[in-house]
This record gives sequence, structure tokens and C-alpha cells, in this order.
Amino acid sequence: MRSLRAVKPLERFLSARCVGTRAHGVRKLSSTSGSYPLVCIVGGGPAGFYTAQHLLKSHPDIHVDIYERLPIPFGLVRFGVAPDHPEVKNVINTFTQTAQHKHCCFFGNVNIGRDVSVKELQEAYHAVVLSYGAEANRRLGIPGEDLLGVYSAKDFVGWYNGVPCNKDLQPDLSSDTAVILGQGNVALDVARMLLSPLDILKKTDVTQPSLEALAASHVHKVLIVGRRGPLQMACTIKLPRPRKRLTELLLKAAQGSAGSAQATRQWGFRFLRSPVEIRPSSDVTRTAGIRLAVNRLEGSGENAQAVPTGEVEDLQCGLVINSIGYRSLPIDATVPFDPHKAVIPNTVGRVEQVAGLYCSGWVKRGPTGVIATTMNDSFDTARALLQDIEAGLLKLSTKKLGSKAIVTLLEKRGVNSVSFLEWEKINAEEVKRGGRAGKPREKLLDVEEMIKIAKT
Repeated sequence: MRSLRAVKPLERFLSARCVGTRAHGVRKLSSTSGSYPLVCIVGGGPAGFYTAQHLLKSHPDIHVDIYERLPIPFGLVRFGVAPDHPEVKNVINTFTQTAQHKHCCFFGNVNIGRDVSVKELQEAYHAVVLSYGAEANRRLGIPGEDLLGVYSAKDFVGWYNGVPCNKDLQPDLSSDTAVILGQGNVALDVARMLLSPLDILKKTDVTQPSLEALAASHVHKVLIVGRRGPLQMACTIKLPRPRKRLTELLLKAAQGSAGSAQATRQWGFRFLRSPVEIRPSSDVTRTAGIRLAVNRLEGSGENAQAVPTGEVEDLQCGLVINSIGYRSLPIDATVPFDPHKAVIPNTVGRVEQVAGLYCSGWVKRGPTGVIATTMNDSFDTARALLQDIEAGLLKLSTKKLGSKAIVTLLEKRGVNSVSFLEWEKINAEEVKRGGRAGKPREKLLDVEEMIKIAKT
């Protein structure tokens, strides 16, 4: 997104972009070096910040710059965590400390692959870490998938969590029954959002337009469909309990009052079911129902496979949410990418056949696990990079210009990046607006408005 005002001259920008809030001075810039490592990270979400955290903690001289497509940091911690789980977002405090490190700088509103190429980053830094996550959804590949009333969980979650590109989604909540395909954590989050009492949601950071739409929702029944059985459910719990205990808890809840006929709002699981067709309304434009294949299991435990029995089941519904997973996309033609697995081919985070290029997070391993999984995965990548520094593989004697070179390119291309201090202006405005409504924050939804506030 381009600026609303003239881009600052290079020297003025470089002197202002990394001012620390604690020391109130100018941080040492990740600019030019013939000795200390210059590393850039593409992606300002959990994987990017955890990678930066480990690098900065483990190497006293390393300089790290983080580039993020949006003007705002924190990725899925901000946009993926359910609004009714605010405690999960406490990790933002740790990420903020990383961003305020004297050897770390944040550049928001920079789209790598469009504004700057990966090759240009490689020319400016000793090492580049790709941590840009998974921004696409897996398609169902069945008839009716593109009917009105069918949404990806990625877009639906982005809508109520304030992702700018999803702010105009306007999901149709006029039907009484919703079907969610998939039984992972995201599916359960979506189910809770559809059925949670308004008094609870009003106290969260769910966006105001979404809150108003959910207040007017007619959905009172949610069915969560999975192709296998309860022992194979993809959802996780924060505590390290056995899978058997998780299943007992879920089944007990499913059989309790929340799923009873007397409840105002109902939910339930449908196991051993796979979608084969989303059925249209009489005008052939909208969703009217879904046909499910009935499965049986072959094998046991988590390795059991779902096999169709030949039977089918039809459900009436006006809302279908596809929550079968996310997919990473290739960022640049110069970067290896496995289109089948939708990951960057790598060995412990080292991108195959490209020296000095690394990856962490979902683009490294696929969209699985929780934030703690991403933390460990990112630390592994950081350790691999540090090992390569120690082994002399990154050629630190080669002079690199780092962010100085990239900022020059951004100026020439009319891209106005947002620093972490400028993000904090956006943050303060969101908190102020939320306070008026008794919420933790009211997220800004328009990128141009974010930049305008950041630059005032």
C-alpha cells in the first residue's frame, strides 16, 4: 500500500525508524557491516518474531530486520487467535521486547515479492529467513464449493479478527444451521464465535462490524464435521493431557446440555463424514444443504484411514465453512517451492540448494501445531543459521548494506514503510477506541487509515 504523504528522505528516515522507547535514543542500525551478521526476516508473525528472538539472544553482534506485508505486526497472534482467548495473545509482550531490541528493526507495509524481491534481500543481507506463513486456504474440490454461503475459515476468522482484506466479507448468517468442515482448533473457534452470547463477545476485541453481524445472526445450530472419528480429531488442548482424555472431555460436552434439544443454541460433532457436494438452492446460486459420504475406519489410533461405505447423508444448511486447512504460497520465482506439500523444501530450516536462505514456521513445515510448536520450530531454524555463522558459511567479510539498501529501493518505488514506533501509534489509537466501548481495543480495518495515523 502506498503512502498518503511524501516519503521521508533516506537519512532522516533511517535516523528515526529505530528509536527505542526505553532509551529514547537512536538504536544502532542494521545498515552496513564488514564483520557482524546482517539478517532479515520476511514475516512479522510468531515464526518471524521467535526466529528473531533466538538470534538476538544467542549472538551479541547480530542485527535483525523484520519485514511485514501489513503496517501492523504479530500475524496470527493478532489475526488468528480467537477473541475469547485473550491470554494466548500475551506473547505479544515478548514480541514487543524483541522489536525494541537495540539490534532489531521492524518494517511494516512492505510486501516482499512485490515491493522488494528476495534476490534484492539476498544482495543486502548475509542471511534471509522466510517466515511469511500460509495465506491461502485448501479448497474442498467438490461441486458447489463456490456457491454463496460457502466461506473459508481463513476468511471468516479474518473477518471477525480484523484482517484488512476480509473486512468486506459480509457472511450470510440468515440461516438457522451452519456446517463447519474440519475438526481442528480453528473449526472450534468458529463454532464458538457463531454461538457465543453477545455479552461475552462485547468484552473482546472482535471487530465492531462483525459484532453487529453476529448480534443479528439467525444461526442457532452448528455441526462440526470430520472424516474420521473422535480419536483422530485435529484439535488440541493447552495442557499436556493424553488424547484419550481429550476425547472424553469432548464427548461429554457433546452429550451435555449444550447439545440438547432444549438449548437455545445447539452444536454437535458429526464423525466419519466427508463432504461430496454442496447442494444449491432452487435458484442455483445459494447454499441449501450439503451431502456427506458416510465413512468407516480402517486401522486404529491416529493412523486410521477413512474409507467411504457407499452411504450418504444429506443435511440442510445455509452456511458452510471450510476449515480443512491453510496453504502457503510461493513468494518469488527464485525461491524453491513444493506445490504439492505447499512448503519451501528445507533441511532444519536451511532452504535446499540456496546458501544463506532459511525458512521457519508454517512455510517450513506446513500449517500445523500451536504457537508453542512454531516457537520450537523457529528456534531450530535460528540455531541452524547460527551454526552456519560459526562454520563461516555466510561470508561475513563480504560488505552488506542491509536496510540502508532496501530503504533506498522503497523510496524509489514509492513504498512508505511503517516502523515499530509508528505501529505503537496505531496500537494506542486502537486501545483508545476500544476503551470507549469497554473493549480491549477496536482494531483498525483500513490500511490507509493505519498509515495516516502512523505518520501523524
